Amino acid sequence: MNIGSIMTRQALYRPKHTAVVFGDQRLDYLAFNAQVNKLANALIAEGIGKDNKVATVLPNCLELLILYWAVAKMGAVVVPMSPLLQPKGLSNLLRNADTAMVLTAEAYAPLVEAVQDNLEIAPERYIIVDGTGRANFRLYSDLVAKAAESEPPDAGLSDQDVYNIIYSSGTTGDPKGIVHTHYVRAMYCSLFSQTFRFTPESVVLHTGAVIFNGAFVTLMPSFFNGATYILHKTFNVSEVIETIAREKVTHIMMVPAQIIALLNHPEATKENLGSLEMVLSLGAPLHLEQKQQLEELLPSVFYELYGLTEGFLTILDKLDAKRKQGSVGACTPFYEMRICDDDGNNLPTGEVGEIVGKGPTMMPGYYNRPDLTEKAVKDGWLFTGDMGYLDDEGFLYLVDRKKDMIISGGVNVYPRDIEEIASQHLAILEVAVFGLPSDKWGETPVAAVILKDGCEDSSAEALQDWININVEAKFQRVSQVLIMDDFPRSAAGKTLKRIMRDELAKD
Repeated sequence: MNIGSIMTRQALYRPKHTAVVFGDQRLDYLAFNAQVNKLANALIAEGIGKDNKVATVLPNCLELLILYWAVAKMGAVVVPMSPLLQPKGLSNLLRNADTAMVLTAEAYAPLVEAVQDNLEIAPERYIIVDGTGRANFRLYSDLVAKAAESEPPDAGLSDQDVYNIIYSSGTTGDPKGIVHTHYVRAMYCSLFSQTFRFTPESVVLHTGAVIFNGAFVTLMPSFFNGATYILHKTFNVSEVIETIAREKVTHIMMVPAQIIALLNHPEATKENLGSLEMVLSLGAPLHLEQKQQLEELLPSVFYELYGLTEGFLTILDKLDAKRKQGSVGACTPFYEMRICDDDGNNLPTGEVGEIVGKGPTMMPGYYNRPDLTEKAVKDGWLFTGDMGYLDDEGFLYLVDRKKDMIISGGVNVYPRDIEEIASQHLAILEVAVFGLPSDKWGETPVAAVILKDGCEDSSAEALQDWININVEAKFQRVSQVLIMDDFPRSAAGKTLKRIMRDELAKD
């Protein structure tokens, strides 16, 4: 099973159907497959072979999409790296991955140059995809210039061969390279196609960073179906709305912060967004207030995915979303889930414990880290580190990250419960709750908020009073409210509570 064969198949049977749109570039499947083949053949000519690791430090660009399918055809392994890494972190991950080649862009060339002396990569294997040339790098255009557009030789792959390594955000300090095989990505193709109702006529828009695993949730089924995949350079809410209206987009995936920005834009109307058949939220919980807003604007299009890059997930289907608004869904076919106490024993319906699951997209392990794999996967079950409970229909309700739970005066306080209340305030656009050390209570909840336009006169004291009046229990009261212009975010758009917590703890 070689997922690269998908592209060969679409070039044969859907040659003139639009495959990719990026900026002013529109490539049909025949033309896109030719570019994929050129890069695959160029990598082979360069001496890159099966299982060799090709790392990227790239923004969203056409060359990155081409690489994703080129390595699949010729058997190499793609390792996307975040451009937000510091030199030390990038150097550590490139070494950990046994990197054989690096592709980067002009904007990130200084970052890669800063680590070249620490790596054992041949000088000619540093490739820059844009610009007119730079010392210490070869141009991508030169790499592929003489390569053939014909299909590369059969790489002799099995479904258990590795397709990619995706590194976790690295909050623990241990580099965790999550391995996905061709089989895992084939499951992304088929299972998500069925779950999200993709067809060959679907038009898919992706606006976030395509280097993160969440991007593959729509990328793989789009190409698997021979649909049209539109990629934006970065998220811009006005451009998103314009593209949906112009291209009649049917499927889009966003993180909660992007959905909130969309809902609060004056051009977010049924007329402009009416072609959408799926709005998928993932990466973090979307609060009930925004779910209700979206349901009013676009009934029965909302899906929510809870999952880990390691390979377990649940999905809230658009036809269940209204009656199960507080849930993050149920297992899709071939997945299993249970809720466990600290000793790994199953808990009954309604009791909060650790979410444990398994299914066909499970990683074989962390790259070169059997020790970390053993901690995360036990007897084939992935212990997620997330807390939740099941209702009597088997739907999962996410409570919070185990590590984000606040213990205040000996009581477990879940930030998400407070966030759900705070998000209902008319002045609050986004909220993030986390714990800070307290001499009296051990920890105390703090709420950071971003205000809606026109609500800049709202005071932190008034917001704190409102939240504390409306929470359900005294132990959920916040000790302070911080008004911020924006939250620190990962390149995937996730809010980084850890950074806010650490900065405040210093003070």
